[in-house]
Amino acid sequence: MALISAARLRIASWAAAWAVAAGPTPAPAQTPAQAPTPGEYQVKAVFLFNFAQFVEWPPSAFADSAAPLVICVFGEDPFGPYLDETVRGETVQAHPLAVQRFHRVEETKGCHILFVGRQEQDRLDEILDSLKGRPALTVSDADGFAKRGGMIWFVTDRQRIRLRINLEAARNAHLTLSSKLLRPAQIVRTGED
Repeated sequence: MALISAARLRIASWAAAWAVAAGPTPAPAQTPAQAPTPGEYQVKAVFLFNFAQFVEWPPSAFADSAAPLVICVFGEDPFGPYLDETVRGETVQAHPLAVQRFHRVEETKGCHILFVGRQEQDRLDEILDSLKGRPALTVSDADGFAKRGGMIWFVTDRQRIRLRINLEAARNAHLTLSSKLLRPAQIVRTGED
């Protein structure tokens, strides 16, 4: 199966991702010629790309004004080629986007966005503790992620991807999240039930 072009995937998936996060919308009429619905991790890859556009990092998070904005995947990679395809050739505020993958926390020092795979559930506290104070946007679909101190938690609710955001954790990392990102999300706090 050929990969959908990155630009086409971003456009189609971004619209789908926000529709998925925002809630029910009227279903359009289906036609046989329609493109297939993006898979869960295709949509999440587009979310990661777009988070880069709606988060402001402190200048000290970059070596210089042209340094890459690095999206990292920690643990098992559920994205396959989709994340790389989504960000290929893209820039955000003059920073080219790059994708890296890691299995050890100490390797993640240059990450601006860090997706933690759900299979790391048992190590979440250790991972999040090691990242405290670093300007890295932490994202995961692991159970209770934002309530455990992560910043953005993907929650699947009735076949829709919802965002739970721990704004306090983002502020503690000196990150500023746009209201456009906060609007469709539910705000949660560390330790909240």
